[in-house]
Amino acid sequence: MSSVIWWVRRDLRLTDNPALQAALASKQAVIPAFTLDHKLIESPNASEVRLGFLWGGLKQLDQDLGARGSRLIIRRGLPDQALKELMAETGAQKIFAEADFSPYARQRDEQVSRQLPLDLVGGCSISHPEAIRKPDGQPYVVYSPYMRAWKAIHKPEGWQVYPAPTKILTPENLYSEPIPSTPTLGINSFFEPGEAAARERLAAFTGSSEPVIYRYAEDRNRMDLEGTALISPYLRFGMLSAKEAALAAFQAQASAPGEEERKGSETWLNELIWREFYISILYHFPEVLKQSFRPELRHIPWRNDPEEYQSWCQGLTGYPIVDAAMRQLKGTGWMHNRARMIVASFLVKDLLIDWRWGERWFMQHLVDGDPAANNGGWQWTAGTGTDAAPYFRVFNPILQSAKFDPQGKYIHQWVPEMEPIPSKYIHTPWELPLDEQKKLGCIIGKDYPAPIVEHSFARQRTLEAYKSAKKSEH
Repeated sequence: MSSVIWWVRRDLRLTDNPALQAALASKQAVIPAFTLDHKLIESPNASEVRLGFLWGGLKQLDQDLGARGSRLIIRRGLPDQALKELMAETGAQKIFAEADFSPYARQRDEQVSRQLPLDLVGGCSISHPEAIRKPDGQPYVVYSPYMRAWKAIHKPEGWQVYPAPTKILTPENLYSEPIPSTPTLGINSFFEPGEAAARERLAAFTGSSEPVIYRYAEDRNRMDLEGTALISPYLRFGMLSAKEAALAAFQAQASAPGEEERKGSETWLNELIWREFYISILYHFPEVLKQSFRPELRHIPWRNDPEEYQSWCQGLTGYPIVDAAMRQLKGTGWMHNRARMIVASFLVKDLLIDWRWGERWFMQHLVDGDPAANNGGWQWTAGTGTDAAPYFRVFNPILQSAKFDPQGKYIHQWVPEMEPIPSKYIHTPWELPLDEQKKLGCIIGKDYPAPIVEHSFARQRTLEAYKSAKKSEH
């Protein structure tokens, strides 16, 4: 029997998988294949926890395939060569894959398609980046009009979520490399890899008796509450389809009992559309991975102090909310979204360190690290991006801490040195009288760092640096 290849990339799932559906529709045997591409695995931006999560997802996918009479074939090498060899071995007629839109993915797929019959189906986003443009044909570079255009063409009525197939016929006796494994790195207990875990997370967030999504508008910025979906790693690797997530948001919105619940559902949907927007930006403007989108802010006189950068990386800045967030990242490979904005603002606006340093650190440590979303988020906070916060908007880490972790629960969880500090001083422990610090056994500057910078001074220094960059452009 003739066969086709389902080339697995960022779609580690059987449910609602257009590439898999297209392969099955060919009425031929299907060979699920994954290539261990050293350009990605050995990239300077590769993250151990992200790779560990990927390996776990591949193992789960292999088990899910095994339950349907199939299995995952792993090959090592550059995709064009590995796939060419697999086609020669099996006589496969075609390769089906989900489209990916990052610069590397597009270059890789173009190279494969020049040599092999590659059919790209669907994509890692709900909309192809070419599908949503301004009336003049130009890509959107501001989120709000993009969001309105997205909603205008996406109506949930008629959306179909393909069920997982019950059987997949795959040729036997095909050689497969073993799926790599990595030591347990903490992340495995925080995010269980695989499609089943992803669907459980989505159901708990949107479909339980008291859906968390209904409180999302109110709770999403609170770092001390469990108010978010926690599905970003699953979307990153396609263990959950973006369309299914959006459909769940539409359905929650339609069945919301009141305005607050409806707003929560809509707010979460808007966050999914932010993901689509950043994918579109990277597709149309790949240069953003190397430089600021805004030309007038490409020559900011950064300080780039290496010691201060290391203090930020290790969670030793003396600002408890910043340090809690950075230690959460090191401990779990994940960070709350509000915390991401706070630490990014602190690095760029308080320490005047190039946003690309922070972007790189995040990619090296985040389990959900995605080039489009990560770059978009950093440039938004830095004020250098497409739909950026104004450059003069500088997060005050003390006020952010008091507002979004009022009792210091998040700080206590990730900065154990702060445990004895009373809640009155949890956001500004340096203001606690020295004799009280001694009594409590937490002396600032000894047991916990003193602030490495004074915020109001740093804010003014940054504003002057940005103004200088804008003037030099003119």
